[in-house]
Amino acid sequence: MGVLNQSPPYNLFGLESDYKSARIAVLPVPYEGTVSYRPGTRYGPRAIIDASRNIELYSEELELDVSRAGIYTLEEMLPNVDSPEKMITDVKKETEVILNDGKIPLILGGEHSISVGSISALADRGKDFSVIHFDAHSDSRDVFMGSKYSHACVMKRVADMSVDYMSVGVRSIDEEGYKHKERILFRKEMHSIGDNGKIADLITKGTKDNVYLTFDFDVMDPSEMPSVGTPEPDGLLFYEICHILRTVLAQKNLIGLDFVELSPIPGFAAPDFVAAKLIYNIIGYAFSKK
Repeated sequence: MGVLNQSPPYNLFGLESDYKSARIAVLPVPYEGTVSYRPGTRYGPRAIIDASRNIELYSEELELDVSRAGIYTLEEMLPNVDSPEKMITDVKKETEVILNDGKIPLILGGEHSISVGSISALADRGKDFSVIHFDAHSDSRDVFMGSKYSHACVMKRVADMSVDYMSVGVRSIDEEGYKHKERILFRKEMHSIGDNGKIADLITKGTKDNVYLTFDFDVMDPSEMPSVGTPEPDGLLFYEICHILRTVLAQKNLIGLDFVELSPIPGFAAPDFVAAKLIYNIIGYAFSKK
């Protein structure tokens, strides 16, 4: 017997959906093996899912129900505590299954290192694409704290795959990483441009038709998103991100995406809702085009 007044299913956005007909497959990855400052990103996927079950599915901005894009949530991945490299390999294998089934992978982290797995799964298919990387940090170190697979080395590993990328919103970088500044749209440059439409045009022109979006929540300003492992002042605001990505994704084919580094603060749910709403909007911009 079913409960008369039951809660939405424990899935992203609380959706009743069928894997076979879904367009997007959501893979929660509660992993934080290389966190270097404040821990808690392993709780990020569940916090996002919890909040997402309580948001309205109709988008007044897009004037449609974004969930009709077809979103299915898979079971959480079991973290591999052997090594970061093995965890990345596991994420790659799971992403390959999603791709083989004709779905678009949406990875919920967890720390940023997991993005290497999903991006490499696409790179191995010979797909010509760019990675659009939203982050407060360049993540361009070759090695950090003894590991080449640290969350601080993600974009260096992407570069090693010979995959084109553009980082957006960076305001924290080491001297070595600054040598690759031609791949970065710094936050200070975004202030100088001062127009979200022009910023979106720069990203559009600087990337290929197929794109993969990797989104670290610390790109956002701590006033709106304090729930991150390494917060940085002077971040992007929710409305800026939405304006920029709505314009960019209207012109691009999004072949995969991940959202990482949410580190929930117990008893403070507002940032979790910000994360869930932002993910919902981005899905709408990319997959619910009129």
